[in-house]
Amino acid sequence: MEDNTLVPVLTIDGPSGSGKGTIVQFVAQKLGWHLLDSGALYRLVAFGSLENQISLDDEAAISAYAAKLDVEFKLVAAQNTRELQIILEGKVVGPELRTEKTGKAASIVAAMPSVRAALLQRQRDFRQAPGLVADGRDMGTTVFPDARAKIFLTASPEERVQRRYKQLKDKDVGGNLAALLEDIRRDITERDERDSSRSASPLKPADDAVIIDTSDLSIEQVVEKVLAICKAQF
Repeated sequence: MEDNTLVPVLTIDGPSGSGKGTIVQFVAQKLGWHLLDSGALYRLVAFGSLENQISLDDEAAISAYAAKLDVEFKLVAAQNTRELQIILEGKVVGPELRTEKTGKAASIVAAMPSVRAALLQRQRDFRQAPGLVADGRDMGTTVFPDARAKIFLTASPEERVQRRYKQLKDKDVGGNLAALLEDIRRDITERDERDSSRSASPLKPADDAVIIDTSDLSIEQVVEKVLAICKAQF
């Protein structure tokens, strides 16, 4: 088996709405490194299991599928910028991962210990030359504890609510926008509590992580800070 432990890794963790997904894409592009969106993996396992007609009661089959998950995260050109494209088994997937059916299946497979163990190794397999930028909630604490550069992005709860609200409003989701704002506020509060209090890999900065509060920073300013940290570490 190829030893990839010398390949540099930058981990970017943080709560929902902290901006890590956007920052990871910009930084990976600037560095020319691979990208890992760890948050998508459980939904990918769930969706792929359903597509391959694997029973959600068959933990052994699902964990075997997770261990060999054929997924690629690719940055592609789109209107003077780059978008993250998720390719599962050679096919681009997107909205399919956000359906209620996939979400329910993801919650089932995420509770399976053998699936969690299989995905831990699968995440580590993304560590390939010339380097990896990994986005998640436990990248620096659990998945890549030996990473030389670790970032923990945060922002005030209200700023994160407003960012998510703007994102959905720009997508013209329709409905009562005031109610939507309250739903987002409640969802983020509940998710913060759930992520920080869970026994397995709780959301918290690694002891050696650099914490960046993005509340009053532009995307460009955050990217500049992250790249400066990379330059100092690699």
